[in-house]
Amino acid sequence: MALRDLLRRPPPGPLADLAAVPTWPVGTPLAEVELLAVDLETTGLDARRHEILSVGWAPVAGAEVRLDGAAHRRVRPHGDVGESAAVHGLTDDALAAAPPVEQVLPELLHTLTGPRRLVLLAHHAGLETAFLAAACRRVHGGTVKLQVIDTVELERRLLGSGEHVRDGALRLDACRARHRLPRYRAHSALTDALACAELFLAQCAALEARARRPLVLADVLRR
Repeated sequence: MALRDLLRRPPPGPLADLAAVPTWPVGTPLAEVELLAVDLETTGLDARRHEILSVGWAPVAGAEVRLDGAAHRRVRPHGDVGESAAVHGLTDDALAAAPPVEQVLPELLHTLTGPRRLVLLAHHAGLETAFLAAACRRVHGGTVKLQVIDTVELERRLLGSGEHVRDGALRLDACRARHRLPRYRAHSALTDALACAELFLAQCAALEARARRPLVLADVLRR
């Protein structure tokens, strides 16, 4: 698991500040939980050798996406963007004046730090948690445990175990289409974070209707 378990003694700084606040009890009504939808654009899919190029995030609380807290930060990589530019359009020239991850990561960690640690929300969350964990180790010397919600996992639950999942059916735009959400341009970190947040709210409505009761955090946490 990427932003995984533990860092027993984080070095002083934003990571230690985040580690010092408690996580949410899993029985907390979901309407009371604060989440942060996060999306990354990267030079590839391997967190051990690829780099973060942009970060988008948007708070979710009280069944609302808080646009006033949304943010998008470009990140200047140490290497070049390579062929990944064809996916997200972020070129070496476009990122030349952007801050490095050493400056962007502390802001994201600070945003995750509230009275309780915000729950990380992402589509295919394994990618975000792996890259953020790698960045935390490199920049701050450790990681911190986060509660994570993956909208891909929620969509699998809604489809049911007996449902054949065709190729591409769990992509963000395909999941949104099933919930009758509008189509957005993909591979912009902020747009994808907002799209993930909206998808999550639609999935919660469907899960709540199925459960016939208000959801609690444990109902949606990644298993």
